[in-house]
Amino acid sequence: MSFLPIVLMFGVLYMVMIRPQQKRAREHRNLVGSIAAGDEIVTTAGIFGVVSEVEGDVIWLEVAKDLELKVLKGTVDRRFDEHAPDESEDPIED
Repeated sequence: MSFLPIVLMFGVLYMVMIRPQQKRAREHRNLVGSIAAGDEIVTTAGIFGVVSEVEGDVIWLEVAKDLELKVLKGTVDRRFDEHAPDESEDPIED
């Protein structure tokens, strides 16, 4: 009976900390695996660019005209959506 609180504590710890982290890691692996040429991405360093070529674990990221950076795939933070809401569609109404 004295082990029940310890077991419950580890169960709560798993549900609150470990499981969400595993989900984020799985989503990141799927994102990195699906990167292809033409994708607009943001790196963890905050660099925006368009993927011009994928070579194994390395991607060539075009950040400006005639300027490409060689970065690791693992540094990709997310895809960048340029679909910002129009100015006529104000999400905050007064």
